[in-house]
Amino acid sequence: MPEPLSEVLLTAHEIAPECHVRIQAAFQKYTDNAVSKTVNLPSSTTVDDVHKVYRLAYELGCKGITVYRDGCRKNQVITAAHKTSKPSPSEPQLRARARTTTGSTTKFRMGCGTLFVTVNKDEEGLSEVFSNLGRAGGCPAQSEATCRAVSVTLRCGVDPEILIEQLKGIRCLSTISRRKSGKDIEVLSCPDAIARAIEEALGDIHEPLPTSAMNTCPDCSYPLRRRAGCNVCDNCGYSKCG
Repeated sequence: MPEPLSEVLLTAHEIAPECHVRIQAAFQKYTDNAVSKTVNLPSSTTVDDVHKVYRLAYELGCKGITVYRDGCRKNQVITAAHKTSKPSPSEPQLRARARTTTGSTTKFRMGCGTLFVTVNKDEEGLSEVFSNLGRAGGCPAQSEATCRAVSVTLRCGVDPEILIEQLKGIRCLSTISRRKSGKDIEVLSCPDAIARAIEEALGDIHEPLPTSAMNTCPDCSYPLRRRAGCNVCDNCGYSKCG
């Protein structure tokens, strides 16, 4: 920001947390509903600092308060521009495929048939993913393309948890439709099945995120999960956004 403007147009991190709260309280005074406002905090913020923010908001009569500490999530939508030296970019190194790999194959019932997903490992960890649709139909080309991209990404050293986060929850219309009558269908799509197979290979068990009784699916009472700003159900495919 140009220097003359930066003196009057301050960014969120240039405003003290206390001032964030007092601004919200000023608006709250004449608002019946709660006011939506985020207190942006630097990465050096402590638990005690957050406690002070909540305490002040309570004392000033705010009906709700939101805090966000910079860098507390892996994928952050907006980041502050810091004048620091940029490290020299380095291209990811794709390790060669080992001649022999070992793994496991998981069977998933889909809306268009049965999908078998194989996740293999080498000496350095997960290395490749294969899928095979047991019956003609569906979208085998897209599943193969997904598996190839995932395999290359794994051998470039990308954390499998990132891939799981990106693939899990993707929905397919045919699978969602069949889930309403087919209780043996536990996934939402081929990418979702691939994500769960990788998750199982890592030793994780698929569980919905902790939720309160207020956040349950109106159709099947399964816990809802927040995704892309919408509440979605991993069990029946319900989405509040349609």
